[in-house]
Amino acid sequence: MLDEKLRATILTLRGQKHGIRAIARTLGISRNAVRDVIGSNSTEVPTLDRREKAEPHHDDIVELFASCKGNLVRVHEELEEQGARLSYQALTAYCRRHGIGQEPKEPAGRYDHKPGQEMQHDTSPHFANIGGRERPVQLAGLTLAYSRMAFLQLYFQFTRFECKVFLDDGLTYFDGTCEDCMVDNSSVIVLRGTGANMVPVPEMVSFAEARGFVFKAHEVGDANRSAVVEGFFDYVQNNFLVHRKFQDLDDANRQAIEWCDKINAKFSRNLHASRRDLFATERLKLKPLPLWRSPVYRIHNRIVDLEGFVNVNTYRYEVPARYIGQNLEVRETKSEIQIFDGPRVVATHPRRIGDLTRIRLPKSERAEHQRKRNEQLIAEERQLHAELPTFREWISELHRRAPRGRAVARLRQLKRLLRDYPEAPLRQALEDASRFGLYDLDRVETMTLRNIRNDYFPSGDPSDGDDQA
Repeated sequence: MLDEKLRATILTLRGQKHGIRAIARTLGISRNAVRDVIGSNSTEVPTLDRREKAEPHHDDIVELFASCKGNLVRVHEELEEQGARLSYQALTAYCRRHGIGQEPKEPAGRYDHKPGQEMQHDTSPHFANIGGRERPVQLAGLTLAYSRMAFLQLYFQFTRFECKVFLDDGLTYFDGTCEDCMVDNSSVIVLRGTGANMVPVPEMVSFAEARGFVFKAHEVGDANRSAVVEGFFDYVQNNFLVHRKFQDLDDANRQAIEWCDKINAKFSRNLHASRRDLFATERLKLKPLPLWRSPVYRIHNRIVDLEGFVNVNTYRYEVPARYIGQNLEVRETKSEIQIFDGPRVVATHPRRIGDLTRIRLPKSERAEHQRKRNEQLIAEERQLHAELPTFREWISELHRRAPRGRAVARLRQLKRLLRDYPEAPLRQALEDASRFGLYDLDRVETMTLRNIRNDYFPSGDPSDGDDQA
């Protein structure tokens, strides 16, 4: 059907005394179409008086749509059973044209962001090829609302610890921060409330204050408010994750930063510039980061097991054997596992993310710890030999039979017995232990207590006890 502009052109050419054939050839239309326009002598497009197949069933369609709970497939099946002759496509088109079950569309609106005013953060679950297989990951994105500068990282899980690590890396990537950080209402940052009434977790509030920004949340259902980061995730899914394979999570995050550098420098037709070009203007408005930021870490309290390892997130990290059985503080940072005995660092390991494994101390550190342990062992054994010269062979055998890494602890336990109990009962217990080949110090202590019980709990005449009973 010819539109109004084309019909006006035909009438204009006819008014200039051009023939029907010439007009049809010039405009590339049929001569009959030209004749119809000239005959109507009007630019108005005629309306088609064509009855729709579904129109006779309008009332039935409205009633069935409600009873079938909006399922148009069931509506079509019910109409066919009632004798209606129309296709499913005709039914759906009729419903769209007449607004049956269709929400009226409203303009999305536009948000004008000033440079340095807002950045948007969100996460999205996806699958990535890591280590030769598809694995579920959480994509974390941070974008500047004005320049659209983007930062991306991947995580196997996304708790508040990973959130702080990600935001800290993102602010370092931008070398500054905006005044506000817009987040989703289901974020790990939210303590309670939604939208303008959202209250962040105190831990995250302190983190944000130390870096010079505040968290805000958009209203529920107003996803367009964070359209900048949502559009970025669509780009990531259809570009970055397509046909890319990663050796491990560290490799994936390295490639993610390289990809962000590439797209940030690429010209955008929507922005009429590259993100880097716009960022050059916005960077002047960003708040500078503080000279010193408190490091991001998560604290665990762990007891060293009998093999000399502590367990953190299913990974086992070795510590010096002298700490077996002790409760140590473990600080988990982005890249390291730091193990403390009070204020002192006793071991540091690279943080593992991937296959289950045991992480041992470097050979140089293990050799140094072994040397110090041997020195302690020799000193403890010499002191016991000096105090108990008649039991030198038994003490040496006690040392030899001690479990791996527990020799110093055994010798110190024997020193405790010397300090806590009278010498004569203890020597008698040690003589019995040496004669029978007994090297269990707990049983030696029990024998010592049995030897001194009459000194503190003298037994009386049994007949007196019976009379008292």
